Amino acid sequence: MKFTWFNLMPWPHLSEDFRETNRSVWVDIPSRLYDPQKGHHVYNTYLDQLEYAESLGFDGIGVNEHHANAYGLMPSPNLMAAALARRTSKAALVVLGNSIALYNPPIRVAEEFAMLDVISGGRLVAGFPVGTSMDTNYVYGQVPALTREKYAEAHELIIRAWAEDEPFSFNGRYTQLRYANCWPKPIQAPRPPVFIPGGGSIETYDFCIENDYAYSYLSFTGYKRAQLLMDGFWERVDEMGADRSPYRAGFAQTICVAETDAEAKELYAEHVNYFFNRCLHVYPGYGDAPGYRTVKTIKKGALSQYTRSSLGSLGKLTWEELVADGHIIAGSPETVTEKMKELISGLKVGNIFCLLHIGNMTNEKTMLSSRLFAEEVMPHLRDMWPEWGNHDDRFWIHPLEDRLEPTVPIAVTPNAAPSNSNGGAAS
Repeated sequence: MKFTWFNLMPWPHLSEDFRETNRSVWVDIPSRLYDPQKGHHVYNTYLDQLEYAESLGFDGIGVNEHHANAYGLMPSPNLMAAALARRTSKAALVVLGNSIALYNPPIRVAEEFAMLDVISGGRLVAGFPVGTSMDTNYVYGQVPALTREKYAEAHELIIRAWAEDEPFSFNGRYTQLRYANCWPKPIQAPRPPVFIPGGGSIETYDFCIENDYAYSYLSFTGYKRAQLLMDGFWERVDEMGADRSPYRAGFAQTICVAETDAEAKELYAEHVNYFFNRCLHVYPGYGDAPGYRTVKTIKKGALSQYTRSSLGSLGKLTWEELVADGHIIAGSPETVTEKMKELISGLKVGNIFCLLHIGNMTNEKTMLSSRLFAEEVMPHLRDMWPEWGNHDDRFWIHPLEDRLEPTVPIAVTPNAAPSNSNGGAAS
């Protein structure tokens, strides 16, 4: 099993009446609600938590891309990953990811991901989401019916840019380049492992299977509600004649760990309530722009999780109902271990994206829950798929063995004469 500590980076200062006084946490949320001075502390605290996760032994640390919202404060996940690349040395940098249909030209993604892979010594997991309708269509103004076509063209350019050793011309419908020439190239060859975040689109299933990419189902309705969609993914794996490596798939789960089940409710219930009631308060009209979701996917019944029926009821559920229905996995290490085994075996996944910071959870509680999961839960889950070993080479990083560790800057005495390359004083 591979475990990625994933931070959505929500804004933790939304008022108690936010849901009643604002239409949506996404797209048209007033920017006056953002305080840059508080934001300074929020960003640095979240980065501290990601770095702490590496020290606990998580395999990856995860970031993602969203725009104009208080649900996730990362319009540029590459900036976050760059900061983490210099402050960590072991964990995979799981960037889920860059919404590649938004970039003009998309070769920018190839360049920045290559930089991250080189700086980190080959630790990048590259994520290529289509992007939510809120981000892609409403905030960035892309035509919904063209989003997937732009996505496919952007993907073609990025993968080719990593593979080609000479400049080449690219003449797509949306991007034309006389000289496509990716400098630098990524360390991992022929490319970093690619994870595709999905919400149930049938085309995403096929795209992942065809390219040996890991399908990453990111859901807030929990593992029990995910069973039907994940069963659909594995059915497509069989129909397309691919192997059933569990590392083809991953799932994001909200997790709260305390010493006892009762303490978990006492510590975390308010923060779970904040997340479901405020961070997921999305105006349904933004969740699924006409043309964004294909006819094939609609016929399959895989609709957006941001609709009123999908998320509106979650905020009304009690702690006990959220736990019982699997929307969150919470409790003592023993309880969480049992439920995680049920999730992993039921969904047949080899990658777990652990949402251990929730809503406005304090740093101390986040660190406690993360430590208990790493020390008392994770070891019992490592060997869930013994027939596949501890990972599948197609779906995980291949870092350099002799990669550099961050070094402490050498102190310079004030007013001292700088030396030249031969060891003498510079003239």
